[in-house]
Amino acid sequence: MIELDSVAIGVAQRALVRDIDARIEPSEFVAVLGPNGVGKTTLMRAICGMRPVLQGTIALDGAPLRSLSPNARARAIAFVTSDDAMIETLRVRDVIAIGRYAHHPWWEWSENADDDAAIERALAAVHLEAEAQRLFTTLSSGERQRVWIAMGLAQETPVLVLDEPTSHLDVRVAHEILALLRRLAREGRTIVCVLHDLNDAAAYADRLMLLGCERMLAFDVPGRVLAPELIERAYGIAVTRVETPEGPRVFAAVRA
Repeated sequence: MIELDSVAIGVAQRALVRDIDARIEPSEFVAVLGPNGVGKTTLMRAICGMRPVLQGTIALDGAPLRSLSPNARARAIAFVTSDDAMIETLRVRDVIAIGRYAHHPWWEWSENADDDAAIERALAAVHLEAEAQRLFTTLSSGERQRVWIAMGLAQETPVLVLDEPTSHLDVRVAHEILALLRRLAREGRTIVCVLHDLNDAAAYADRLMLLGCERMLAFDVPGRVLAPELIERAYGIAVTRVETPEGPRVFAAVRA
């Protein structure tokens, strides 16, 4: 369980979002939404303990994040983001294996049977088994994104935090990844991720957190968050809501 109590997050002491009060339950899939620059990535890093909050506290299962050691955090929360720096010479399997570091003492690294099994499961989950020995730099942008997700899966943490996991992916692969994340939540893992597509978020997430206007505008089930007035307040654009058999969807209102 992740609890945010009166949290304010920002950059260089400038608050981006204030007064966030939220409780993310175990085995829940939460999608974080909001316009560019609102603080979504900063919030993800704060939830992982990688960035301090300006105010308030973030707790994991009742323990403040700041009280946990870096290794304890790494065993509890995996953070997935796209960062291709300094891995030009690594193969796909080697990149995914980085996710296993939290399971070894800092002075000792040698892959064991548990590591091998976790890496193979992660490769299979994102359908990259055939690419395991390819150089990371030879992959497409969509394939690279799947490698990053596999690295987070190999870390085998109860919480998986992802920053835009479907960016650079075509529609089919994006939906495969979102279906995978939903399945992981149903199997017991807590998923928190930034998404840009409101309808994808509504289709797959249990709850949506909408940021905008320097605050959390809503944290509720998709049917309540995808209210046209809330979306217009957050994004500054009018939308039309359509009810479908799969739930509500919103579309930008076309003006003549």
